Amino acid sequence: MVNPSESAVEVAKIQTHSINFFYGSKQALFDVTLAIPERQVTAFIGPSGCGKSTFLRTINRMNDLIPNRVITGKVLVDGVDVYDPRVDVVELRKRVGMVFQKSNPFPRSIFDNVAYGPRLAGMKSRKELDAVVELSLRRSALWEEVKDRLRDSALALSGGQQQRMCIARTLATNPEVILMDEPASALDPASTARIEDLIFELKRNYTIVIVTHNMQQAARVSDLSAFFFQGKLIEMGPTAGMFTKPKQKQTEDYITGRFG
Repeated sequence: MVNPSESAVEVAKIQTHSINFFYGSKQALFDVTLAIPERQVTAFIGPSGCGKSTFLRTINRMNDLIPNRVITGKVLVDGVDVYDPRVDVVELRKRVGMVFQKSNPFPRSIFDNVAYGPRLAGMKSRKELDAVVELSLRRSALWEEVKDRLRDSALALSGGQQQRMCIARTLATNPEVILMDEPASALDPASTARIEDLIFELKRNYTIVIVTHNMQQAARVSDLSAFFFQGKLIEMGPTAGMFTKPKQKQTEDYITGRFG
């Protein structure tokens, strides 16, 4: 594996050590070790079924919901192993938010969607909720489009708006890390461009990890890229260097479209 620069590793927000993951008897990840720096965008790339989404979900323990799964190794966020039995998984998922491939608005109003997390955490003041909802929608570049219809159903939004609202819902819990599993794969080009612009803005304040099949998207939005193949991390490094001069033949073959 090729690591990011030493300076990037020194301020790593997330580090993993020898992660192996099994769905029952089937092994999906093999000895994955990497470091993800804070306030940058790291892209996981690779063909379908290579383990990148499975690995992404190890970071906030979303794989805990899968029966018969087994994981070994360590996932550290700010130096703390998230699989330590003393870790509060609910608190972990507040700190490490997630945006899924398909937007998943609740069948509620736009306001209630964004306020869901803060309310769950005990926030009851209407003034505080109003402030959190507005700030989150502003940060997700959606406020100007929905400020006059916050009581309308979130299901009435367009696909791109729904995805930005789901990002706002994630931001409302004040996370430090945002995991994105192909957040634009179901969107039209204009909506995809809005999401990519948003990612660029969000990295000023958040550590972002994105899974994408789209090589052009990875090149546009990420600072670092990690190439996965058959459950193994083949190469990781600055995106610009990896896309122009990859160190591994498998990486070069994938980026140039010889397989995928």
